[in-house]
Amino acid sequence: MLNAARLYGVDPEAALNGACNKFRRRFNYVESGIRSQGRSLADATLSDMDSLWDEAKSKGL
Repeated sequence: MLNAARLYGVDPEAALNGACNKFRRRFNYVESGIRSQGRSLADATLSDMDSLWDEAKSKGL
């Protein structure tokens, strides 16, 4: 991956940090959505979390 990033002129560290930040924003959205329903992540189904994840993506998070 490092060589591919260099080939395309992408800073690998910046790309990794960006991907991690995007994941955190989306995961926080899912976690907040589940909590707002009065449940914990342990109680949520994969389908519940997937729907919230897709919602976060559509909002540009």
